[in-house]
Amino acid sequence: MNRAALDLWVGIFVAIGLGALLFLGLKVGNLTFASTGETYQLHAKFDNIGGLKVRAPVKSAGVVVGRVSEIKFDPVAYVAVVTMQIDKRYRFPRDTFATINTSGLLGEQYVSFEVGGDSVMLKNGDFIKKTQSAVVLEKLISQFLFSNKTAGSGDNAQK
Repeated sequence: MNRAALDLWVGIFVAIGLGALLFLGLKVGNLTFASTGETYQLHAKFDNIGGLKVRAPVKSAGVVVGRVSEIKFDPVAYVAVVTMQIDKRYRFPRDTFATINTSGLLGEQYVSFEVGGDSVMLKNGDFIKKTQSAVVLEKLISQFLFSNKTAGSGDNAQK
């Protein structure tokens, strides 16, 4: 094999490697080259969003149906208002339940839709009324530790 052919193959291999790195970088950052098509906006209010970020996925039955587009704080109600862009192909009933879940034990957080049975569908700009905030692992651990400590001290006092 002559030098020019070897240089060509090395160049092709390097270009494929750079393309793979770019693809992985976009996947990790939840970015895409093009928009996914037509969308409509839904809003939901949460007491605690945990580590939810803009561009986090919105899933229903495990399928990505949209993305979080904006997160704001409502200074009047003292809650987080999450704005989501939902693909127009997917329509959800008015009594849909929105929860913030975590992929795995320490994975990324996402919004999950649990579909209700109402015949009236949510429209562009509507608020999802039923929400459940993120479960903060540190808060659960501290509640468990302090409840055991309190229960243990109460047992000693009764003996």
